[in-house]
Amino acid sequence: MQRRHILAVLAAASVAPGMSFAQDKPLRIVVPFPPGGATDIAGRALQEPLQRLLGQPVVIENRAGAGGSIGMAEIARAPGDGLTFGVATLSTHGVNPAVYAKLPYDPIKDFVGVTEIVKAPGVLVVNPQVLPVKDFAELVAYLKANPGKISYATPGNGTIGHMWGELFKSSTGTAMVHIPYRGAGPAINDVLGGQVPVYFDQVASSLPHVKAGKLKALAVSWPERLDVLPDVPTYAELGYKQANEPSWFGLVAPAATPAAAVLRVQQAVATALKEPAVRDRLAGQGLYASGTTPADFSKQIVREIDKMKKVAAYAKIKIE
Repeated sequence: MQRRHILAVLAAASVAPGMSFAQDKPLRIVVPFPPGGATDIAGRALQEPLQRLLGQPVVIENRAGAGGSIGMAEIARAPGDGLTFGVATLSTHGVNPAVYAKLPYDPIKDFVGVTEIVKAPGVLVVNPQVLPVKDFAELVAYLKANPGKISYATPGNGTIGHMWGELFKSSTGTAMVHIPYRGAGPAINDVLGGQVPVYFDQVASSLPHVKAGKLKALAVSWPERLDVLPDVPTYAELGYKQANEPSWFGLVAPAATPAAAVLRVQQAVATALKEPAVRDRLAGQGLYASGTTPADFSKQIVREIDKMKKVAAYAKIKIE
């Protein structure tokens, strides 16, 4: 019965006359981070299958800055016409509300959850030419012997990379200097260039450089070792369970978006994520397909904000 109801809603959303989210207009997906990062990779992996499944053009737009806040504010202000969606992350809808005194958007009131797209493991990497440590234990020992002399890069203040870095410091009793960037792309460029030796990142954007030998992975945040990095231990293996939580990316829409439009896109994403080619493409980048319901994803966002507030209080992170 529930399946028939969903199909009926989808059919109505596609063919009802006068609907502003008609298939002859482009669907816009805003990625609130620069090209090249894990968030961008996840969004673009859906572009072709969504165009095919929805029968309309899908445009990816990068609106980077302020830990994803600029892009999220743009989505929040967009008309609720079923044509604008955005890639939300644990940073934009978990960390940012926990660490920023003011945000240009309300993560709950301004959006409706559509679906979780992927779970995204994190990774701690170093530039081996600048910091020649062979494993996690050596890095910790080196940092303790050189307190405050080493810097670490993240995609920006208030990002999950920032939280991972602060959790690493507090749990290992080490001191490093935080260098925030405007997204994963710029951050990883400076790490590769040797300006900053340590980086807390999503696996997706660091993986090609690890495989090429330009970066060395020391730990991942995932329940078990990753197929793409089988020789890299999890934080839990190393005795740091509190740092073993992965990140996630999902779709949100402006709060006024009709339920039929939300359901139509959610069903298309769920179908796309079941396609072997899409799953393999994501998994090859260290991203693991999900595909939850709008109700479940909305509840997840509420839980994550509460959890990140506790982490921020523990790590004493507050950004004015």
